[in-house]
Amino acid sequence: MMMNASRASLWPDYRTVWRWHFFAGLFCLPFIVFLCLTGSIYLFKPQVDHWIDWRYDHLAGGAIPSNPVQEVRTALNAVPNSHFLAYELPETTFSAARVLVDRQGTAIRVYVDPTSCVVLKQVPEENRFERIIFKLHGQLLLGNIGSIIMEMVASWTIVLIATGLYLWWPRHIKGLRGILYPRITHKGRIRWRDLHAVTGMWISLFLVLFLISGLPWSFVWGHALSRVETQISRMTIVPDWEIGAVSERNLVAGHQVSPPKMDTMPGMDMGSMSMSDSSLPDGLNRVVLAASQLKFPAPVLVTPPSTGETTWHIRSDTQNRPERISAMVEASGQVRSVQRFEDKGLMDRIIGYGVAAHEGQLFGRANQLLNFLVASGLLTMSVSALILWLRRRPPGQLGAPLAVPNKQIGAGALAVLVLLAVLLPELGASLLLLWLATFLSQVVRRN
Repeated sequence: MMMNASRASLWPDYRTVWRWHFFAGLFCLPFIVFLCLTGSIYLFKPQVDHWIDWRYDHLAGGAIPSNPVQEVRTALNAVPNSHFLAYELPETTFSAARVLVDRQGTAIRVYVDPTSCVVLKQVPEENRFERIIFKLHGQLLLGNIGSIIMEMVASWTIVLIATGLYLWWPRHIKGLRGILYPRITHKGRIRWRDLHAVTGMWISLFLVLFLISGLPWSFVWGHALSRVETQISRMTIVPDWEIGAVSERNLVAGHQVSPPKMDTMPGMDMGSMSMSDSSLPDGLNRVVLAASQLKFPAPVLVTPPSTGETTWHIRSDTQNRPERISAMVEASGQVRSVQRFEDKGLMDRIIGYGVAAHEGQLFGRANQLLNFLVASGLLTMSVSALILWLRRRPPGQLGAPLAVPNKQIGAGALAVLVLLAVLLPELGASLLLLWLATFLSQVVRRN
């Protein structure tokens, strides 16, 4: 009896947890379904990108290929009022050259035939298919506002997982059916309950890892993490991941934040100028040759020196972050320095592993398959939850579990909520708003 009283003082009533789980699910499940669908598409980004660009990677080879300077000049002439942003190394001898140029803050990818120097295609980086999927997945195409919304969804999904595991936890074990594997042969509510609860139990750990590894991308949590890392290291940290809404132009440029400075005569119209070799930083051909000899994992970007610098930057943008490597190269083609993944700080390495696993690229196809199975499990869990709700709710009503007279949260649950509120600022803010709304409603009822 004393044990039951002690337990009651630590944790809320079962029905109270069920109400939390219900309302958290009502908010999160539509977004979870959306994340599963968009995430599953982005999961296969390398394959989708190769399929979209297939024709540009299977060109007829020529006897005398052009050089990078000629290809960049062709791209600049094809996009008026632009300047050179980056050169992507062709993956094969039959691949078109990819030149990235900047026109008024917009990065444009130009495909150039290396034998004829003819422009085959040009597309803004922000309009590429997988880039749109990425912004849908993390920002709902709403920029930082969308990032904040998705961060709140991730925070409440953690509450959804915690309350779901509490509800799943077996009180009276009479076998493993319905606990470790679903009772598929049963009909009606039991089957759907098991599909929801048992599937949720198995994927809960993976889902928590997904959510935690995705938080560094979010606007509020990502910037807070970046500030903490800066304070610890006592130096400015340039994160190797996207925090909130960042333009593809800035991601491509990396270190470069302004167009190359060019001297002009008074009254000269830069918009009418035709770009030539003299408008490009010195050493492009030599740096590209050095980059091809370094054998970095594809895709490899070559970016020119930023204002006031003389060294070029070569970096691998592979999605498998632990394989990323970068180098600073002189215009002569001499490598000045190389930075590998293991040279980064501990926090950067941890996040790098998490991001690579989140995107399904850390350990190859097996990582993609695992993530796809987790996404499929989430969809199964969401669909079964929807069916359970529609079957049990009275017509025309929400069908939420009834509140119990004893609304005591319990010391244990309160400690968990406070910890989560501190670690997840948006969860804390939303809990305060919910408490304030409840308090005001009670005041209105009394009056």
